Amino acid sequence: MNGTPAGGDTTAPASSWEDLVTTALLGTDRRAPAHGTPGRPAPLALLDAAAVATVRRRAGLRPAAAGPRPDRAPSDPRPALPAAAARRLATLLADRSAGASGGRRGSTPDLMELLPQWLAAANAQGYAAPPQALPALLDAARGRTDLRPAALAFAGPRALWLARLNPDWRFALRAAPGGGAALPGPEDAEAVHRLWQEGLFAERSALLGTLRARTPASARELLASTWATERAEDRLMFLDSLRTGLSEADEPFLERALGDRSRNVRATAAELLSALPDSALAGRMAVRAAACVAPERTGNAPAIAVEAPHECDSGMERDGVVAAPPAGRGERSWWLGQLVEAAPLGTWTERFGGRTAQEIVALPVADGWQGELHAAWCRAAVRQRDAKWSRALLGSPSAPEAGGPGAVSLAERAKLLAALEPAERAAWVAGFIAAHGLSEAFQLLGVCAVPWAPPLGRAVVDALNIARDAGSYPWSFSGVMGLAERCLDPAEVVRLEALLAIPDEREDAAPGAGGYWAEAFQRLVTTLRLRAAMTRELTPPDPGSPSGA
Repeated sequence: MNGTPAGGDTTAPASSWEDLVTTALLGTDRRAPAHGTPGRPAPLALLDAAAVATVRRRAGLRPAAAGPRPDRAPSDPRPALPAAAARRLATLLADRSAGASGGRRGSTPDLMELLPQWLAAANAQGYAAPPQALPALLDAARGRTDLRPAALAFAGPRALWLARLNPDWRFALRAAPGGGAALPGPEDAEAVHRLWQEGLFAERSALLGTLRARTPASARELLASTWATERAEDRLMFLDSLRTGLSEADEPFLERALGDRSRNVRATAAELLSALPDSALAGRMAVRAAACVAPERTGNAPAIAVEAPHECDSGMERDGVVAAPPAGRGERSWWLGQLVEAAPLGTWTERFGGRTAQEIVALPVADGWQGELHAAWCRAAVRQRDAKWSRALLGSPSAPEAGGPGAVSLAERAKLLAALEPAERAAWVAGFIAAHGLSEAFQLLGVCAVPWAPPLGRAVVDALNIARDAGSYPWSFSGVMGLAERCLDPAEVVRLEALLAIPDEREDAAPGAGGYWAEAFQRLVTTLRLRAAMTRELTPPDPGSPSGA
């Protein structure tokens, strides 16, 4: 048919797609088009209507009156990305291979796994996101929650502007302080008070967190002003904000919270008070714990005697001790662990005649209480971030099975390591890997500062080389390899290049393992070079250099 739609009554109502399909099935002889053009043959009128309806369907929106224009996007005063860095960002955002295939990955770097590191470096330099990259950046953050904080910080205020226009990006509003609303400054007391009294929970929570970071006392006083009228679940969330800037000035408020009607609120208040070694609660716990743990007086050699509590009285419960133990746990050992965990670690130096943490931990414990006592000391060292006790409880990284005096699991060792300075942490993990290999090192590597310190990087490369020589497949160490790609210092490329050749295959080796290892090392080398290039592209030029002129 070669007719074209004739100009006619453009205000005639449009037929629904279902009506058009029904008319076509029945035939225009039996059912005329509902809104045909006068003088137009019925079959042509039906095709005209179908063409218009098709265009409308493809447009994706129903015709409607024009709405108001959206406000202009806010400006972003931060400096623009260097051109090379902008191109690199586009490449990283275009990659969608992360985790798609599993198993063997070949020698191609996983670009999406480099995006978090790229965002951290760009944020450290204070760059603004290119406007054209914002949709892809928000799409990436939508699919990966771990990207959101860094991605939204880099995207800046324009991300929130876009999120208000696209429901797929509403997560950005939820993640932003106050749901994307502007929060009043601490100096605007009237606006702060009004928002605290009238705002939504997200707005009030964001306001409290902002105030706590700037003026801790003001945040505490604001919370105290409405504490009695807040819901239990809100009290718990608000109380958690006091972890920021926790100090002795918070003790009176937290002591009152010990009498809260919510058990979870009481437990959180007790935990916060126990992190203040000079608090009254810490003192009460020290007295109770010292009554249970004492020097052994009956033997010839120094030892530790333990007498666990026989009851959990009301005072203990008020101070955060949970009376009912978990299934399979004895009551007395459960109460003992909570008392020791909450007591200041300085208690034990005095209790054991001035001995150091290392000397106390080395003492034998009578009647099979050592595991319970040392586990509680581990939790106390983590809570109080005490490096001396953490070091003593970790013990030597080369100990058999890496079982330190108090650390009985990899998770506990990782928590204790977090209390040490980054250099000491890296050295301990390097010693662990040198003594025990990589099979149990993944959790420990995860708490080490990035990029890994040279001793740790060398230990990881050496252990990977040993694993290759042992004839196993590289995907047995895929977790460590993935960490190495993100955390190994790019300077290690020089040592890794020697591992790119396919080694002679041993008779007892897994078939083809040498080729797979060469492939894995090639991916590692390529990734490290990419990371080095990313750093160069994001580093501002030196104004004194010829290229920075």
